[in-house]
Order: sequence, then structure tokens, then C-alpha cells
Amino acid sequence: MTILVTGASGNVGGAVTRALDAAGVTYAVAERPGFDFTDSSTWASTFDGVESMFLVRPPAIGNVKRDLLPSLAAARDAGVKHVVFLSLQGAEKNKVVPHAAVEAWLRESGLSWTFVRASFFHQNLTTTHVTDVRDRDDIFVPAGKGATAFVDAEDVGAVAAAALIDPAAHRDKAWTVTGPRALTYTEIAEILTQELGRPITYDRPGIWRYVRHARKVLGMPRGMVAVTTAIYTTARLGMAAGLTTEVREVLGREPIDFVEFAHRERDAWIPEGDR
Repeated sequence: MTILVTGASGNVGGAVTRALDAAGVTYAVAERPGFDFTDSSTWASTFDGVESMFLVRPPAIGNVKRDLLPSLAAARDAGVKHVVFLSLQGAEKNKVVPHAAVEAWLRESGLSWTFVRASFFHQNLTTTHVTDVRDRDDIFVPAGKGATAFVDAEDVGAVAAAALIDPAAHRDKAWTVTGPRALTYTEIAEILTQELGRPITYDRPGIWRYVRHARKVLGMPRGMVAVTTAIYTTARLGMAAGLTTEVREVLGREPIDFVEFAHRERDAWIPEGDR
């Protein structure tokens, strides 16, 4: 069985490849310039001989019907049989996010599938929002007082790898992968304050303040601003706190807690002059 990993340079894709390496499983990666979801000339060579694929929607692709689904149809026609899709916790209820459209297409595609519905990644605080914490000692997200079932990308990648290695055991299943507890961003700020030894704040900005900040300070593309705003809105409305035991069920171990993650990745939030 040939396994293809898209998004291998990202947080979850990288975790998938590490899990496959640890299991001694061979795989191929699909990355630019050799592969592009929007360039049909790259599809045939990429999908040739592939049976199982890990699918990550590139953040820049908002219109999945136009810019993603045609490549998946080509993958099916080329002989791909199983797709493990990195989805989003609650995607089955939140039709605004593009993940919902991908899930709906896969259900009707004739392919077998596994949805790995991740809750909010620990790693978003060391990537998308790292400068807020590192340079401004602040967490600037419009999640209000809502709690979030944070999850480590390493756990998500390990669950996805399990589905790639044994598609029959994960056929047409949707795993919602969360950490061990739901935390508010006030609690996240407290954990970071303790780990970093300096005060980290969270003052619950509203949506429009966040949108302006994301565009002007963080430089997010408009599509990514829209998606992240929708995600934080689910937290603010109390819809992101649901916990599952599915990491334990699939991997046979407990999920990684944010305290462990914060200690492991603390250097990401240390200003360069203080290292």
C-alpha cells in the first residue's frame, strides 16, 4: 500500500510523517512545486500508485468546491481508495467552515474516508499567535470566556497515521481528537505566565478588534481571518469545550496536556534577546 501525505511541512502533516517513520511505514509526500491542488497538470504523477492519502486543506484555499474538490476527484479516478482528512471539531454542525464541504463531498465520493476532527491546536499559540505572546505578552483572540478542548498536533498526527496504516479499522469513521481538558484562554494565559515567568494577559477582545488585529498586525489573509473568527466564535458560544477519549481509544495512551506542551515549546515565546 502506498501512502501519500499532503501538508507534510505543517504541524499536523509533520506529526503524521514522524508517526509513520516510528512505525517503519514508507510514504510519499506531496508538496510544491511538484504538487498543487489547483494545478491539474501535477495530479497524475502525484496520485499514481497511491492507495491511501492524508489530506490537509491549505489555509489559502477557502473555495474548496472550486480549488480542492477537483483534485480529490482526480485522486479517486487515479486509484486512491482511502482519504484521511484533517477536519475540525464540530465541522458536522458548523457549515460555515470549509471543512464541512470537504466532509460532505467525501461521504458521497465512493471513497472510504476517516475524518480526524481536531480541536484547537496547542501549536496555534506557537505559530499564528506566537508574536502576540512573545512580543506583546498577550493572547489576542475573540473567544470570550469560553473554554476550548485544546489538542496537541502530535496526538492528531498520530491518530491520522493510525488510520493511514490500517484503513480497514478506521473506514468511514469520524474521530474527534481533543486534549485531556478544556481550558479558557484566561487559564492558558495563567499557564504561560507560570511557565515563562512573566505576566501573559488575555483581555477578551471582540470580533472586530480581532479582525483588525489579525489583518493589520498578524498579516493574515482574509480567508484565514474568516475561518479563525468562526472557530473562535464557537469557543465564545461554549461550543468548543467538548472532550473525547478518542486519543486513548486509538493510541492507547493519554493525550498531551497544555502544561506539558508549554514546557516543551517554551523557547518559542522567549524574545530573541532574552535567550
